[in-house]
Amino acid sequence: MAGKTDSVTIRVPYRNLKEAEREVEMVGVEPNHRIELNSPSSSSPGVPNGNSDLSPQIPPRSKQYSLIYLVLSCTIAAGVQFGWALQLSLLTPYIQTLGIGHAFSSFIWLCGPITGLVVQPCVGIWSDKCTSKYGRRRPFILAGSLLISVSVILIGFSADIGYRLGDTKEHCSTFKGTRTKAAFIFIIGFWLLDLANNTVQGPARALLADLAGPDQRNTANAVFCSWMAVGNILGFSSGASGKWHEWFPFLLSRACCEACGNLKAAFLIAVVSYYTSPNMMIVSLGAGPWDALFGGGNIPAFVLASFAALAAGVIAIRRLPNLSSSSFTSSGFHFG
Repeated sequence: MAGKTDSVTIRVPYRNLKEAEREVEMVGVEPNHRIELNSPSSSSPGVPNGNSDLSPQIPPRSKQYSLIYLVLSCTIAAGVQFGWALQLSLLTPYIQTLGIGHAFSSFIWLCGPITGLVVQPCVGIWSDKCTSKYGRRRPFILAGSLLISVSVILIGFSADIGYRLGDTKEHCSTFKGTRTKAAFIFIIGFWLLDLANNTVQGPARALLADLAGPDQRNTANAVFCSWMAVGNILGFSSGASGKWHEWFPFLLSRACCEACGNLKAAFLIAVVSYYTSPNMMIVSLGAGPWDALFGGGNIPAFVLASFAALAAGVIAIRRLPNLSSSSFTSSGFHFG
């Protein structure tokens, strides 16, 4: 029949399907114009509408990262969940020590769902369109980590900041009223913490999807969830410990008693976990040229991450104040 259009069968292989290949029919294309989809550089002869190349440019298959790379890139999940667990276990009891009632404490917790509803979609869109030389996800993860540090300092030191801003000068162990300025600083830090956590969590999951190949996604998701469980366990265990103020007595002050000291110490540990996790992730993902010098091994990634963690620990220890024995005695430690 003169008016009948011929169809050509294009065989498109799919490596990740159980079937060896599937057939796709294109109607309205002359049989002598065969499109080779296996070769991005192949081109087809001219067609009636004047286009000389119908071969689509297929992007190259994404690099397959090793399991250790995926494990290291998922460590950020442990840091995020560590902070969430501390927030759940410590902040509600602590805010009541500032004189805020139960009803308003529940109202403050609305910031979590609200920021998650707004922040994660926006950050996801912005990170998808990001053209930074450092990647689409890592700038947002770094910015969120810095914001987490600011929010943790505001929360942990809210009583001391309120004391400096004009709250009561009465000792925290005897004062039972409302410390308005401290509560205001605490609420700002609380909202910033939720904002920062959501800023980190969205790009971290998107980065995992970017790194994992089609046949690695189940494994990568399992590793990510495992790190989340580790962070939850460590976070709730840290929040359950009531001896942080004994281990770090220099965190106590006239405005900050035991509950506040526990909060300060636990949240400062959370900051360490936040910065250790992104460092491991970024170093492991950026150590490709170093790995090539060692035959493709992961030795440089581990070495760099270890030195970064060691340097951070040394700097943190050197920044601690010098304490005399009288400081420990006044804080509850007595030396015989």
